[in-house]
Amino acid sequence: MKLGQFELNNLYTEDNVEALKKIPPNSIDLTITSPPYDDLRDYNGYSLNLDELVPLLHRATKVGGVVVWVVADKTENGSESGSSFKQALKFMEVGFNLHDTMIYEKDSTCFPNPKRYHQIFEYMFVFSKGAPKTANLIKDRKNKHVGDFLKGGERTKDGQLIYRRRGSKIEEYGARNNIWKYNVGYMKSSKDKIAYEHPAIMPEKLAEDHILSWSNPGDVVLDVFSGSGTAAKMAYLNDRHYLGFDISEEYNKLAAKRIRRFQNQISLSI
Repeated sequence: MKLGQFELNNLYTEDNVEALKKIPPNSIDLTITSPPYDDLRDYNGYSLNLDELVPLLHRATKVGGVVVWVVADKTENGSESGSSFKQALKFMEVGFNLHDTMIYEKDSTCFPNPKRYHQIFEYMFVFSKGAPKTANLIKDRKNKHVGDFLKGGERTKDGQLIYRRRGSKIEEYGARNNIWKYNVGYMKSSKDKIAYEHPAIMPEKLAEDHILSWSNPGDVVLDVFSGSGTAAKMAYLNDRHYLGFDISEEYNKLAAKRIRRFQNQISLSI
């Protein structure tokens, strides 16, 4: 199955800007990716070309499609760069809606700074092209008042409190909040040892949770900084088509080897 010049379910060693120019408009259901965080890592010399990349992502995304942008800021001389917010504004400038500003909380912290609170999170900006066509909200938050009926009030613009009528019955589990916590680090982000040959891997569960939330089986999932291949692996595991671009041949070989090993394991277990 092809998408423009690319066969789906493959990883390509190509500059993502040039690759996106070859993808037909309105063809991607979900992009989940994590760009370079300022200059915190040397990703084989690659730098982020945001001004060209974001408009091309908007062009490639289907109406109702989603882009999940996982990013954090560099801290230098005691202050943060603010790059995350600048990037979010760029997405909005080209026509994306900022559907949700989510937080990825880690179970560990970087080396503490004596003048700052410990840094344990990154942003997960969820952008949509129009209203999201898919929102399979994960319901794993235990409700305290199971069996009761929703009730409450809200303030009007002039400050008056208006009570709502009784709502639906509260189920045992509700949709989770928009702060997601993951165990990270060696053999926690992934059980694939080969993945750690990449300097900054995305936690598999994080990728999977977004894939389940914003896409359906058979949809096309894109990663424009495919790195160690985490998004591609989790798309494959959840019956989505995947497409990945990375300018580094080294990382693409690593990712392809990782996914092939897993596909072989799946085949052997059937």
